[in-house]
Amino acid sequence: MSINVLAICGSLRAKSTNRGLVRYAQAHAPDGMKIHLADLMEVPFYNADLAEKPAAVQQLLKQMAEADALLLACPEYNYSLAPALKNALDWASREPDNHLLTGKPVAMLGAGGGMGTSRSQYHLRQVCVFLNLHPLNQPEVFANAFTGSFDSDGNLIDEKIQGLVRKQLDALAKWQQQLAR
Repeated sequence: MSINVLAICGSLRAKSTNRGLVRYAQAHAPDGMKIHLADLMEVPFYNADLAEKPAAVQQLLKQMAEADALLLACPEYNYSLAPALKNALDWASREPDNHLLTGKPVAMLGAGGGMGTSRSQYHLRQVCVFLNLHPLNQPEVFANAFTGSFDSDGNLIDEKIQGLVRKQLDALAKWQQQLAR
């Protein structure tokens, strides 16, 4: 089994706890799974008037085409998903017949205040319905970023959440195999 997963993080900060979740996932992916992180720093807001796709967009779309599954690190901004994450999905959705996203398995995780990122992840699930992505239902990973679960560099240090991330990656591998049949 070889699964190529593209992680897309809605937070652009280097020490973001959402990036910390992705770093942990990359370091603890199950055998046969490789997780690559998309770089959204230079991806402009989607604009249909752009005659040519910028290089950063071309790279993102190439990574999406090569991915067997997506891992979406979903921060919560004002009870919704982060613009950088939504923008990446918007760019991909404009490709002919939505071929980069249709039928692709997706796992979501996120770190934020209070209830973690539950509201933004549920909002992201609505977006996934329209894009014909197939989100993994369980386990859900909602981490509180402000209760000692992360160190000062945004790295995940909470063993319970670490276990949930590993379980989610195992479930994503099984989900991808099931959908690929």
